[in-house]
Amino acid sequence: MSEIEKLLAPVVEEIKKGKHVTFFNGAGISTSAGIPDFRSPKTGLYDNLAKLNLPFAEAVFDIDYFRDSPEAFYTVAEELFPGNFLPTKYHFLIKLFQDKKQLRRVYTQNIDTLERISGVDEEHLIEAHGSFAKNHCIECSKEMPTEELKKHMLNKHINNGIPLCPSCKGYVKPDIVFFGEGLPEALFETWDKDQDEVEVAFVAGTSLSVYPFSSLPSELDHHCHRVLVNKEAVGSFKRKKDVVLLHDCDEVATTLCEMLGWSSDLEALLEEAKTQFAKKAQLAKKAQLAKKAQLAKKAQLAKKDDKDDEKEEGEEEQNKEGEEEEEVNTDTDKEDKRQAIVDSLEEAISKLDIKDRY
Repeated sequence: MSEIEKLLAPVVEEIKKGKHVTFFNGAGISTSAGIPDFRSPKTGLYDNLAKLNLPFAEAVFDIDYFRDSPEAFYTVAEELFPGNFLPTKYHFLIKLFQDKKQLRRVYTQNIDTLERISGVDEEHLIEAHGSFAKNHCIECSKEMPTEELKKHMLNKHINNGIPLCPSCKGYVKPDIVFFGEGLPEALFETWDKDQDEVEVAFVAGTSLSVYPFSSLPSELDHHCHRVLVNKEAVGSFKRKKDVVLLHDCDEVATTLCEMLGWSSDLEALLEEAKTQFAKKAQLAKKAQLAKKAQLAKKAQLAKKDDKDDEKEEGEEEQNKEGEEEEEVNTDTDKEDKRQAIVDSLEEAISKLDIKDRY
């Protein structure tokens, strides 16, 4: 029996009895999907923002800075936008608890929407720091559909790809909670109901450094089985029932499913998600190629139009030169005729002068 299995044994026993599980998620559960966390040295998002020349790293998510310089956020948003990443095993573990009717709630700090993409229903989900799921104008609060927001982001020729509200021309951003904005009311309302009812809690992939999310696990009742899954020890997990697993999140998810007899279910969810993700990627690639072909065709037509214009201009120039040459020739003929008349007159006068002399 591995260390993880030994430590998880009492928790698995409670789950098999039908206890419900509540998850508290941080960015660390999404790193294996390819999404960087925020605060890890060298690899974290904040450590890799030098190219944006920010006054301070967190400015990319600061509402006042966004009002002045929205380009910084939208540079990062292109990399983090939902649809670019496949949920991890840990995300699908949560989905399994929902399928087994043993999921109470998911409290997440993550804005990547991978819980949603994995299939977790909105009724179970509290996105404490908001997410990319919806978008609103920061001035008039008018909602903008995600597909429309994406079109704005892709069209760099208009406002540098920064989405503008069609009603008031204010900046539009996803409903991510920026520094300087209030947290969703749903967080506090739901927590008031859940706090004393949580039976098993998994706290994973978080530094527990951002308040008030960081305080939630410590507010749980002492009858609760708390499990910390993290690369380093954080918070205060020193209660008798606490389990601390300093291991990879996906590794813990795999082991827990094995112990619960859910391994085949987990693999089925993963395979289905990979298939769907591959199909979407293929469709996206086709759409991208079609767009490139369309742009190439437009460029070719524009080039042809330019050539036609040049040809037309050349023909006009030739015609103009021909007309000018014809005018010159006409003028020359007229001059020659005049000269001929003058010569004839002079000759006639000369003859008259000769007659007069004799």
